[in-house]
Amino acid sequence: MTYPVPVGQPDAPAPTPKPLWLRSLITTAILVAALFVIEFIDAATRFDLDDNGIEPRELGGLDGIIWAPLLHADWAHLFANLIPGVVLCFLLLMTQRFLIVTGIVWLVSGLGVWLFAPPYTITVGASGVIFGWLAFLLIRGLFNRDLWQVLGGVVLFLIYGSLLWGVLPTDSSVSWQAHLFGAIGGVLAAWYLAERDRRKKAKSDNGAGGRVPGVAS
Repeated sequence: MTYPVPVGQPDAPAPTPKPLWLRSLITTAILVAALFVIEFIDAATRFDLDDNGIEPRELGGLDGIIWAPLLHADWAHLFANLIPGVVLCFLLLMTQRFLIVTGIVWLVSGLGVWLFAPPYTITVGASGVIFGWLAFLLIRGLFNRDLWQVLGGVVLFLIYGSLLWGVLPTDSSVSWQAHLFGAIGGVLAAWYLAERDRRKKAKSDNGAGGRVPGVAS
């Protein structure tokens, strides 16, 4: 009696990774959806979540640095931030620097609000982070000494440069502190990443230059 012997099947081809632009678009859509869900919950609770924003110079308000960019005073506030935020979020994701830039901007903007915002106020909104994204994308080409990034920054400035007036105290209902320190955070992130990349490249070049091919050390 004979039995068929299974023949090894060829390995299935690895799935083709999604292109960066598509992954960036999907991630942006997920983040926008999360903000909508949070705002729905906020509205359903009569905007009680907004009490978790940043309270200046109050130790109990420090945790607001974490929550403030996720909260908005109302739907109009959310939509006002989404108009530039969606584009800048997508562009930042395309640089593959999203997490570290956002982390630096989030912290610097929040600390600036906590230290310098008027007393007895609560600050919420993603605009500080958005200003940081904008500043990073505008300035990174100078730190990286990359002509194409500089040109991209010029185009972005022509489109969104007018937003930078928001770093000035022109409207008492708008947190210019969040905008200003968010922009500072964006510049710091651009400087830090450029310096880090240069150190890595120098270390790599020095390591390669210290070896003779074909000779064990």
